[in-house]
Amino acid sequence: MNRTEIRDAAGVLLAYTIPAEPPPGLTPYSADGDFIQALHWRYDAGKRLQAHEHLCVPRQADRTQEVIVVLRGRVRTTVFDAAHTLVATVEIGPGEAMALLSGGHGYEILENDTRVLELKNGPYPGAEKDRIRF
Repeated sequence: MNRTEIRDAAGVLLAYTIPAEPPPGLTPYSADGDFIQALHWRYDAGKRLQAHEHLCVPRQADRTQEVIVVLRGRVRTTVFDAAHTLVATVEIGPGEAMALLSGGHGYEILENDTRVLELKNGPYPGAEKDRIRF
């Protein structure tokens, strides 16, 4: 697995990057216990993935985790630990992604017309219940 991990001083995984060019096949980047499950597909034409339906399985999430995917442009992400201390600054570009699991984070858009797809677990309780700004 080719990912860059960002950990706090205690070793807690705060975030990781997902490269634009995965190896062939299915590459998981997340741990089974993460609320966000991130996997990369790389297959040639003709590959068929069997149709399936996901079962209703009770899940409980006590925090929001998110993944950003840069579609165009560049983004600088700052990653903070639980005490809001800066741990890392990472730039990602087109085709790259970043999973943000714990701690805090901020973004700076580095190029005009940057486009980012953000995915996170829900349901969304609203900003006042979901986050604090610092």
